[in-house]
Amino acid sequence: MIVEVIFYTRPNCGLCDEAKLLLELVQEDEPFSIEERNIEERDEWTEEYGLMIPVIIVDEKIVQYGKVDYVTLSKRLQKNT
Repeated sequence: MIVEVIFYTRPNCGLCDEAKLLLELVQEDEPFSIEERNIEERDEWTEEYGLMIPVIIVDEKIVQYGKVDYVTLSKRLQKNT
């Protein structure tokens, strides 16, 4: 079963762009799918994650938010594969 990563983001967010690149780098070594969600599309997403983005969720748990780093992300996703 392939792991699904939910990635909360918004347009014109530099940290989000960096996090997406890191996700794609990790994805080269660990198979998982990315569901990208723009928090501006739903009020509840903006309320919950507006001050935290980018937010990466795996198995309904926040793995990282704000400044995302490759090592933490990679280790967390390796546990799920």
